[in-house]
Amino acid sequence: MAKPILEAATVLKQAAPLTHETAHEIQPFGHPIRMPLALSEQTCKDSVENLNQLLADTMTLRDLYKKHHWQVAGPTLYQLHLLFDKHYDEQNELVDKIAERIQLLGGVSVAMSRDVAETTLIPRPPKGREEVPVQISRLLHAHEIVLKEARTMARRAADAGDDGTNDLVVSDVIRRNEFQVWFVAGHVMAMPLVRAE
Repeated sequence: MAKPILEAATVLKQAAPLTHETAHEIQPFGHPIRMPLALSEQTCKDSVENLNQLLADTMTLRDLYKKHHWQVAGPTLYQLHLLFDKHYDEQNELVDKIAERIQLLGGVSVAMSRDVAETTLIPRPPKGREEVPVQISRLLHAHEIVLKEARTMARRAADAGDDGTNDLVVSDVIRRNEFQVWFVAGHVMAMPLVRAE
């Protein structure tokens, strides 16, 4: 009878999840591996570095939209609450595309909020709630930072023959950010709400 109990204990042990596993990193951040992409190692390394900067800033912009989505107040609360959440979702899609491109090029994507905060060029907002014009101004400034660096990165990628990175940055990042700027900027134009002047 003791034998079946021993076998059950062995089986149960095998079925239990392994926790608290530790090991060395399999690829350190900042050290791309060679991928058979018909691109030079230097081109991949440069694109990974540039894309990680763009990723950190896009993650920060995405989170800024969620912050303002939660904290918006005033007569346009409903419209901006929905718009900010829509833009958050769209920025989140960009985050995934940029991170996947970094991995595809053999790099490691910046991922954790602490690392993003150390890397981003976008100024940190206060923890508290701000007025709508300040929120929108902050978002527009963040978009401008992303667009300025994205245009530079697109040119560098094109010059290096990295057409995939160039296409991602132009077709997805630049176009999406320009479109969002148009929608957000419309909320801070000095136009009367009810009566024409």
